[in-house]
Amino acid sequence: MIMRRLSLGACLVTVLALTPFASAVAARVALSLQEQKQDSDSEKPEGGKFEPFKPEATLSTGTVTVDGHAISYQAVAGTFIVHPKDWDDVPRDPNTEKGRSAAAEEGGDAKNPTAEASMFYVAYFKSGGGPRPVTFVYNGGPGSATLWLHMGAFGPRRIVTATDAHTAAAPYSVVNNGSSLLDATDLVFIDAPGAGFSRIAGKDKEKAFYGVDQDAYAFADFIAQFLSKYSRWNSPKYLFGESYGTPRSAVLINQLEADRSIDFNGVILLSQILNFDLSPDRPTGNPGIDLPYQTVLPTYAATAWYHQKLPGEHKSLEALLAEVEQFAMGDYARALAAGSDLSATDRAAIAEKLHQYTGLSVDYILKADLRIDGGEFRQNLQGSDGMTTGRLDTRFSGPDIDPLSQRADYDPQAAALGSAYVSAFNDYARKDLHYGEGKLFKASIPTFRTWNFQHQLPGQPQLPASARQGSNVMPDLANAMKLNPNLKVQLNAGYFDLATPFYQGVYEMHHLPMPASLQNNIEYRFYDSGHMVYAKESSLKLLHENVAAFIRRTSNLGGESPPSKSGK
Repeated sequence: MIMRRLSLGACLVTVLALTPFASAVAARVALSLQEQKQDSDSEKPEGGKFEPFKPEATLSTGTVTVDGHAISYQAVAGTFIVHPKDWDDVPRDPNTEKGRSAAAEEGGDAKNPTAEASMFYVAYFKSGGGPRPVTFVYNGGPGSATLWLHMGAFGPRRIVTATDAHTAAAPYSVVNNGSSLLDATDLVFIDAPGAGFSRIAGKDKEKAFYGVDQDAYAFADFIAQFLSKYSRWNSPKYLFGESYGTPRSAVLINQLEADRSIDFNGVILLSQILNFDLSPDRPTGNPGIDLPYQTVLPTYAATAWYHQKLPGEHKSLEALLAEVEQFAMGDYARALAAGSDLSATDRAAIAEKLHQYTGLSVDYILKADLRIDGGEFRQNLQGSDGMTTGRLDTRFSGPDIDPLSQRADYDPQAAALGSAYVSAFNDYARKDLHYGEGKLFKASIPTFRTWNFQHQLPGQPQLPASARQGSNVMPDLANAMKLNPNLKVQLNAGYFDLATPFYQGVYEMHHLPMPASLQNNIEYRFYDSGHMVYAKESSLKLLHENVAAFIRRTSNLGGESPPSKSGK
């Protein structure tokens, strides 16, 4: 890939030589750069107004080769300033309003919160051609930057990592990404408030942005600003979220449609969790709710099969999974529902069946009362070998931290890939995108324990008085599909994902509260990989084919494409 930076003067000159759309991008970036210069030359904001951030934009160009075709593009690395829901963009004179708010006393506008976020993004626009879709891409966490999808899946450059082992230390290999989605859509990679190069400031800033609804509102504000700045209101539009990015997408698409009247063509979900009560991480803390043990069982089976821990022979992984899914929702479900009424004979029979499907000993399964959570499974599957099994991708293994732990103490997959991704993105952002001088890149921020999981469901006049259950945003996605019955959804999932098990996503989709006819708007694609399905190169290629085909079929631009492929 070839990339070069365009200075302010070069931006203005280059506008004359670019295609109409490319020149529009360059002109808008040039204007942003001019505004930055004016801001830096200006005095302190009048009246000491609290303005911790200014929008930024840096323009560069490059090429990427996809399927043998070179694609030229413009890249914009920059920021938008977003505000909490109660912020009003109409300027106010605090001297003429009675009862000035605390925000005004601190330098903000009267009655306006001072909290604001500077949200970092990298946008890639293909040079030339006609109208193009635009896809907004983000990872999850919550609290994760979007370097993973950027450098591992769809950006023009890709970090090369080991398939199921710890990647060797630097120097790392960063190569042309032949699976970049730039052949099908323009791309906007977004860092959540506080993560990556994004920042938050002002009074109660964490409260303003770190929550299910607050986070989605910030992304909706960002998208609306982006559509205006780059004149993309009439483009086909898509959301692509991974992990926590999937519940974000459910809430976000509903906010965009219901509150802002912005319809999207499609929502693409990777490694889905919409109902947090189904998480396999600690269902033991929610006794009486047994469904998580059922929906995770196929992933246990796939993992034990991969590590050759199953006692029996199976002709294929697909056949094994179909058998386990039937057992999980049939005999196993009835046994768990029976609770203490389950007979000793039936308990022993179920334990033996679980042994056949998980590789764990019958004695251990009985001690666990037929209920093994994700951390317990990862600690015990390869415990006799002194190895811990991965969480994000169970194909990965690493030495036990504490062989006597009840649950796994770390995730070998995260440890195996983290350094490569963080190093690659820092190098790429500063050298190729020419962004980040004097700035710290935060791959993740510790928000999960303080995240506000209270969620106002569609149709609720206000937040519930208390959170009596885990967050469940299935109604949000269903409501968005009812408001826009043309909205298409694609679910992508890896068989070896123990953070958001693939069958959990299938179960959630099959139980969306909406007319059965809208189920036809959902398609499913599976891969023999993990949470980050793109960590395996063959799965990345398949993911690209499936997502590109989905976009071409649903963009309303007249382009047809072959049917998507499944990893099954």
